[in-house]
Amino acid sequence: MANSNTKYFDLQTNGLGYINQVREVAPEGGDAFWTVHLAALRGSTENVQYTHFECRVSGKQAQDIVRQLQPAVEGKLKVLIGFTLSDLTGEAFLFKQGERAGTPGFSMKARLLRISWAKVDGQPFYTERAA
Repeated sequence: MANSNTKYFDLQTNGLGYINQVREVAPEGGDAFWTVHLAALRGSTENVQYTHFECRVSGKQAQDIVRQLQPAVEGKLKVLIGFTLSDLTGEAFLFKQGERAGTPGFSMKARLLRISWAKVDGQPFYTERAA
């Protein structure tokens, strides 16, 4: 008997950052999904730092916007978004190639739930209120 009263704890993070990569992943025997590499801005505006996230695009609205932004990202335009992430996790790994091959690394992962606004090369592309 399934428990229909299951409750969840929800951790969400809001911020802004650059989308650096968009991919559609089609696993064998599974459903296709979208991913983005997100460089989230943090710190002082005079000394901006970045936290990088590998995000599975989960929200339907976010999926629609990411599909529309894909050509701009692939064209190497600067795509800045306001976002909501959920389910932040970290994952240790070993680099397999390049000068860091064999050394440990760490990847932050999250689900991209929502895009509240987007700019392409500084020009407004999408705002949630206007949509």
